[in-house]
Amino acid sequence: MISNTILELLHQYGYLIFYFAFSLGPFGIPIPNEITIISGAILSHTGVINSCITYFCILTGLLTAITFAYFAGKLFGPKIKHKFQHNKHFVKAELILNKSGNWAMCIGLFIPIVRYVLPLVIGLSGVQYQKFALISYSSALLWTITYFTAGIYFGTPILSILHLLQF
Repeated sequence: MISNTILELLHQYGYLIFYFAFSLGPFGIPIPNEITIISGAILSHTGVINSCITYFCILTGLLTAITFAYFAGKLFGPKIKHKFQHNKHFVKAELILNKSGNWAMCIGLFIPIVRYVLPLVIGLSGVQYQKFALISYSSALLWTITYFTAGIYFGTPILSILHLLQF
């Protein structure tokens, strides 16, 4: 079961497993954020782990990932754009940003994969760091609070369903 795997990883690496799960997302580490945050919330809610430390590691991991992606876009813009211009996720993120601007930065964090590609595109597009930080960090806070809270209140039934489906 997923929570057992997380418990094993916690035993080996401590709370940093949550930080790494979220901060390594842009590098293709196949750890689903939604399942990780819900599992962390369930384990916190049941008293197995500390909820404040768990949430802090999740939030800082996500903030690290999107900040790194933003600055990668800012620093390596043309080279990255040329390399990824045919990647379907990159193209989709660029279309969303061009069409919806600030709303795209806000809502993009709620969409898997896009949450890690969009900050790169934002950096490429020349958006100032202050604007990026204000919108994206606020969205990250909202996204993590939403999923952590959902994990606390609805996590056990969700994990039961996933277990039945053999995830």
